[in-house]
Parts: sequence; C-alpha cells; structure tokens
Amino acid sequence: MKNISAVLFLLFISFASCSFTSKNFNNPEKNKEQVLLEIVEHVLARAHFSPIEIDDAFSKKVFKSYLKNIDGQKRYFLQSDFDEFKKYETRLDDDLKNGDISFFYLTYDRLKQRIKEAEGVTKVIFGKPIDLNSNESINTDYDNLSFVKNKTELQTRWKEIIVFSTLSSFITKQKEEVTKKEKDAKYEPKKDEELRKESIEATQKTISEMFNMYNDITREEWFSIFVNAITETFDPHSNYMAPDVKEGFDRDMSGKFEGIGAQLQKKTDGIAITNVILGGPVWKGKLLEVGDQILKVGQGSAEPVDVVGMRLDDAVKLIKGPKGTEVRLTVKRVDGTIEVVPIIRDVVEIEETYAKSVVITANGKRYGLINLPKFYIDFEDVNQRNAATDVALEIEKLKKENIDGLIVDLRSNGGGSLKTVVDIGGLFIPKGPIVQVKSSRGSRDVLSDNDPKTQWDGSLVILTNELSASASEILAAAMQDYKRAIIIGGRQTFGKGTVQSFVDLNSFLRQNNYGDLGAVKITIQKFYRVNGGSTQLKGVESDVVVPDKYKYIDVGERDMPNAMPWDKIEAAKFIPWTNNANFEKAIENSKKRIAENAYLKLIDENAQYVKQQQKENVFPLNYEAYKKVIEKNEEQSKKFKAISDYKSDLKFSSVASDEAKIKTNEDLKLRRDRWHESLQKDVYIDEAVKVLEDLN
Repeated sequence: MKNISAVLFLLFISFASCSFTSKNFNNPEKNKEQVLLEIVEHVLARAHFSPIEIDDAFSKKVFKSYLKNIDGQKRYFLQSDFDEFKKYETRLDDDLKNGDISFFYLTYDRLKQRIKEAEGVTKVIFGKPIDLNSNESINTDYDNLSFVKNKTELQTRWKEIIVFSTLSSFITKQKEEVTKKEKDAKYEPKKDEELRKESIEATQKTISEMFNMYNDITREEWFSIFVNAITETFDPHSNYMAPDVKEGFDRDMSGKFEGIGAQLQKKTDGIAITNVILGGPVWKGKLLEVGDQILKVGQGSAEPVDVVGMRLDDAVKLIKGPKGTEVRLTVKRVDGTIEVVPIIRDVVEIEETYAKSVVITANGKRYGLINLPKFYIDFEDVNQRNAATDVALEIEKLKKENIDGLIVDLRSNGGGSLKTVVDIGGLFIPKGPIVQVKSSRGSRDVLSDNDPKTQWDGSLVILTNELSASASEILAAAMQDYKRAIIIGGRQTFGKGTVQSFVDLNSFLRQNNYGDLGAVKITIQKFYRVNGGSTQLKGVESDVVVPDKYKYIDVGERDMPNAMPWDKIEAAKFIPWTNNANFEKAIENSKKRIAENAYLKLIDENAQYVKQQQKENVFPLNYEAYKKVIEKNEEQSKKFKAISDYKSDLKFSSVASDEAKIKTNEDLKLRRDRWHESLQKDVYIDEAVKVLEDLN
C-alpha cells in the first residue's frame, strides 16, 4: 500500500505551489510582519479544512486569546490599558485584511513599558520586610481576575505573588530539612529564620531572572504570539511556527535528544506534563506523571527559577540540558502536594517508542500483550521498520508462545502515521475499510486493507485512555465498528480527528527580502470511522469504562478552545466480524466486576479529589494558615497511597527471542524488569485478561 500520509502531504504542497503562489506578496511598502500576516491569512482562508469567517466574532476571539497569552495572570497591564485596547476588539478582522497591525504595535510597546514598571515595583517590595503572617489571601483564578486599576493595586498584586512564592519555598525547604535529618541522624537542621531568609532571597532571584528573560524576548517572538492567536482561532492544532521554533520541532522529531523525557504544555499556573516519554529519565525514575505542574526549575544546587507565567520555549530551555547534568524541578502534583524532584538528564532513546510484547500467564492460560506507544514510520525510507511491520512481528512472536488472546495497549498513544493504522487494522480482519478521510475540498477517500490475510484471528482487547489520540482513535474505532475487539478505557479517547500539514511561508515569495518567515501547521483533513461518525471531539467511547485519574479533569479535545465540531458522513461498506459469540457477555461481565471492585472505586474517588483540588484557587498568605492547607492536602492524599500498592496475580515473561537479547544487555534487562513491574501493578491489564478469558 502506498504511503498515504506522504502522498497526501505531497499533494497538498503541490496544491499550495500551484494555486497559492499566483498572488504576488512582494511589496516594498510593507514590512516583514505585514507580509507574514498577509501570507498566513491567505493560507488559512484557502487551505484550512474549515475556514472561518474573518468577522467581528473572529476579531473578539483573537483579541481575548492574544491578551491572555501575553498577560494571562494580569500582572502587567492596568485596567486603563485594557480599556484602550478594547477599541480594537471588533476591528482586528478589518485590520488583518488591510495589513494594519497597529494593535500589535500598541500592545507590544505598552507591555514592554508595563514589564519595566512591574520590575521596579518588585524591587520596592523586596526593599522592605516580607510579611509571611498577614491575613490576606491570593486568588489564582486568573480568568476571572480583574486588571488592577492603578499602581497601588499593582503593587498589592505583586506583593501577593511574592509572598505566595516565598511561602511555598519556605515550606518546601522545611520539608527538605526534615528529610535530611531522617536520612542522617547527625545532620543539624537549619533554623526557620535562616530558611525564611533563604526563601525570600530565592523568590527575589527567581523574579529578577524572570524579568531578565522577558527583557530578552525579541519583538519577533512577541509577534509570533500574536500570529498564533489568529491561527488558533481556526482550530487548536493550526499554529504558526517561527523559524527557530520550526528548527527545534524538526530536531525533536528526529527521535533522539538530551533532556528529561517529558512533553510539556504551558498552563496559566505553571508548565504541565502532558506526556512521559518511555525510556527517558522521568520514565525510568517514575519521577513525574501527566497532570503534574512544574513551578520552578533549578540547575543543580543553584536557586530555582519561577516558570509560572514564563513562555514555554524559555521554560523548556531551562529544563533541557546535556546528558549527566542535574535539573531540580519544583512540582505541584495532581493532588495538590508540592515537592522538589531532582532529575539527571540523559539521552532519550527512540527505541522505547517502538512496539514491544510480553506473555501473560493467568489461570493456566497464556495471553499476549503488545504495547504500541505511537504509530511511527520513517518517511525518508518507508522500507525501514515501522509500527505496522513491528506489530506484525510481535504477533508472530506471540503466536509461537501459543497465546489464547491478545491485548493491544494504545494508552497515551498520541498517534502518528496514517498508513501504519490502516496496515495494523488489516492484521485483524480479512480485508475492508479502516478509515475515511475527508479533505478541505470536500472529497472523501476510503482507506482500506486489501490484503485478505488475517494475522491474528483470536480474541482481541484494545486498551485506551483519554490521552489516546488521532491514529490510536482510528484503530480503536475501526475494531469497535467491526465488533472485532472490545475497547477498555476511560469514558472516551482524546477526540483529535484532524490531520495537519506544514506549509513553508517562504515559498510564497518570488524574491525574499524579508528573511526566514517560518511555517504554518494547518489542519487540512478530517478522519471518519467506517460507520461514518467522526472521531473529532467525541473520540471513541469505551465498550467497558474503567475509572482512571483523568476521568474528571480537562485533558481532551473537547476542552480546547475553538475545537472543530463532531459530524458524520456516509458509512463505508464493511462486513462485521462474526467470530465473537461471547462478545456481549464478556462486556456485561466486565462491567459487573468493575462496579464491585473496591480498588477501582478508590481510583474513582481519587480522580474526583484531583478535580476538586483543581478548583481550589484562593490561598492564605499567612504561614500557619497556608501550612495547614498543605498538611490537609497531604493527609487527604495519604488515603490514596493504597492505589500504588496494587499488585495482580498475573505472571509476565518475555518472548523467547527477546529473552535471548536481554541476557547479554543490562540496560535492556532493566527496562524489561521495570516494564513487567509496572504491568504487575496495572489493574487495567488485569481486567483486560479477565475479558479475554470471558471471550474464550
């Protein structure tokens, strides 16, 4: 089968080259920023899957998004600034069409001015004693916070920020001293007064470094934020990538880099962990998990830098670093507790993103599990290993182990190559459609497996969660529509049913006198199940819903601003799988077990607790009161420590060919043992095996 993704990409670029560049964008009377915006607007209007009307409603969204991105915590602008900006709220659409970017110039100049003023305000605050025993409080619900009216209110807001940061640092340092004493009875803990002084100095240094970073941000980088406020109004996955950002993206896509091994996303109150990369330091040490928020970043023993409110790129630069160096992250866990996590940076190997398998023994029967972290492929050489060929290979290995059923684990799989999804789907059915693709021009393509061979015709379970996205959803949806597999997971998968492509903005200039313009990642297609329903927004609803920690928090496409809607097209013609007599009974039995499982009830209770913690946004600025809040959170979280104590009776072993490799490689053995250990503590694997038993 042809490399579908590559073909579609080349067709799109061809389309862009033939029809976009007929317009002349070279205009000596316009500067680089004006030309860049003109090209971006041109591309979005003509190539986006569902271009929106550039009108007053569009203008309001851009206005709101941009101001939130540059001052989301309302630390800089005054109410008078906002009132002045507001005259642009409904005219940005007209300005965009006319090449007028006076709104950006106004906000950029004012922001630089206000940042300088805020820096001066903080110096005044630190010039006086910092009171950690006031009766004041801080509200971190920034969306509903008002801009300050004057300089006096601005000073009050910054004082709240400084006291809150200092309190957090103070209590963290106290805990560190207790830990040191527990480890070494001879250790003499520092006095509170010394820790208090250190905490104030640390906060002062952090804020000073933050202002230094802000002062180093170029106008081009601020302008990128403005352009992205425009692109993301079309949908959350259409983004402008400045030259250095695109270069970094290309580098990271190579699959090997030095860092901590975690994917990050900027949030208003910190840098959130959105994915833990298998094989990286974070994964190896079980140090962080999705939903944790990074508040501060320190290099080795140096004082940490506050990354709350910092640009993601700048925070990433602090977190990344050479192999063997230490970074210390101050992290707010999903349960509200705060701790310092030291991590030794390392090379993150792509090997851990490949498919791998394990044999599970339960009640005298043997079952196979294939873990697929993503749908990978080498577009430069499609004959190299890819997700489909590797999964086929793992199935053959497992068949030699005489397994009675198969689990395919797609949890937290963010997607990848469309071709590999079609090929993998074909491993489980004789032949037939796997996914439908609708383009921005309205054409519909049914992508099918045309190979009559069925590599695995036994019972099949697919594991998903709320972070299973894109290609994962296509495979799960197809197997669900065919009634080929039982889907076990959260309420639904992520809900990303769109595909993006890159457009080089420089290609629109016949003679480039402006320098590198960067690229736009734009949504050009939408995926549909073989039954006609889109995977967009709704994702794939599980046949068996199992409680997990993501159940009540906002992690899916449906929680993103400007997400494209769900819709339906004509169903493709397909023949459902018929060798599944126990299908409905297995689902019914599983639901009964889950309803009666006390451990899963605890997981659900923990998920509700995490959601409740996220709603807490008012904190006391009094040491004793704040300490009680922290202690209460820690005490409540103890109840859920039992979750990590779970251990199933399942037995896990490597297939024979893998075992031979592991014997001569200590690193592989460590990874194998760590993986098997995590599977042993995985209640979802335990339930999946029980479903396979019922299917048989």
